[in-house]
Amino acid sequence: MDFRFQGQRCREYTALTDTPANRKRLQKALESIEAQIAAGTFDYAKTFPGSKFKGRTTAPPEAVVAGAGLPASAPTESPPPLAARTPTFAEYTKQWMAEHQVEWRRSHIKILNSTLKGHLVPRFGETKVGCITKAEVMAFRADLAALPGRAKATMSNKRINGILAPLRQILDDASEAFGFVSPIANLKPLKIRKADVQPFALDEVQRLLATVRPDYRDYFTVRFFTGLRTGECHGLKWKYVDFENRLILIRETFVLGEDEYTKTDSSQRDIQMTQVVYEALKRQHAATSRLSPYVFCNSECMPLDNKNFSDRVWYPILRHLDLPKRRPYQMRHTAATLWLASGEAPEWIARQLGHASTEMLFRVYSRFVPNLTRRDGSAIDRLLATRFSSGQGESPGAQDGAPQQAHSQVGANEAVPEKPVPLRMAPLSTRHKSATAANADSATDAAFSAFRASLPGESPGQLAA
Repeated sequence: MDFRFQGQRCREYTALTDTPANRKRLQKALESIEAQIAAGTFDYAKTFPGSKFKGRTTAPPEAVVAGAGLPASAPTESPPPLAARTPTFAEYTKQWMAEHQVEWRRSHIKILNSTLKGHLVPRFGETKVGCITKAEVMAFRADLAALPGRAKATMSNKRINGILAPLRQILDDASEAFGFVSPIANLKPLKIRKADVQPFALDEVQRLLATVRPDYRDYFTVRFFTGLRTGECHGLKWKYVDFENRLILIRETFVLGEDEYTKTDSSQRDIQMTQVVYEALKRQHAATSRLSPYVFCNSECMPLDNKNFSDRVWYPILRHLDLPKRRPYQMRHTAATLWLASGEAPEWIARQLGHASTEMLFRVYSRFVPNLTRRDGSAIDRLLATRFSSGQGESPGAQDGAPQQAHSQVGANEAVPEKPVPLRMAPLSTRHKSATAANADSATDAAFSAFRASLPGESPGQLAA
């Protein structure tokens, strides 16, 4: 609990766990304390008997002016409040950037500078950082919501949250430095709708690869069957392609015109090449390896520009094939869903995608887990059909170990059906290898063989802008 009493900042901690319900309880208690302080009836020692500050912050009752919570001997002309003595928002922001930029990536610093210059400093630059109120921030948020967005009529909630996030960080740090309570400490981010995953089906991938310009066919193949992020693919260099071990080493990404460290530490990974990807990279090596250090480059031997690719290649081919409009990032989702559909181990897929665990994999792609080689639920269907179709299921009153009888009496020449052997489930890893992977591998190999055979032949071409 963070509040001010008699000109001093007070902090008291509880033994409660950090849950939404406990936060609501503490918020009500804090509102009650602030009401008592305003009325001059707050007793610090009584409210927090175990606090080490109860003696320092509590003034004698007779020294407090009723309704004000200030000492009776206070001078007529008091000094300006602490908040008014803080630097302006623009001044503090310069100091804040200088202190923290060593922690950030270059691309993040660029985005921060753009947000500060474009939105925050013009709005709050001349205001004392300690005098910014919650009402002013709420009004600012409402004004942002009325601005035009990049792809929509108005700015999206995600973009608004992205602008308010550095404002929150700046005010939080300033409140720590100058001893005031951040006005937006309890302001929740706007709700963002969950983006739907719209991967391509394998036949749609085949249509795209058969139709796209020959100089982009290998690029499409690599993105569809490796799950590379856009920046990882555009920043991929030949020194990170290991043909001997059939690995693509993800060590850098291309963001805002610069080579950068990958998005996260877990994004540093080695991706295994399928035969289709290996052949595509071999063709691309013949076309561009002597021209540029980058695997996929434009006519100036520099990495591809995502907007140029989207506007001139990606969206036109979707319109030409009458496919629903989707972002190029859906190629990454397509790789993930194809791996799941073919029965690959979730841990392996998570490593290929650069996820720290399988949690995100199941959260994002859970509805795509049923695979192409069988219908999920069919195995238990066959088991129940085998056990119950001939009337051999155990009746509720059967004794353990006694053979089951059909409704008609067993004749002398009829064999008594043996009791079915109880099923024993193998460990997950064993079942995956024996039951799923074996079927999936053969089916996947056959599918990829047919897929490669369906592609039109072409001579390797130099990638153009």
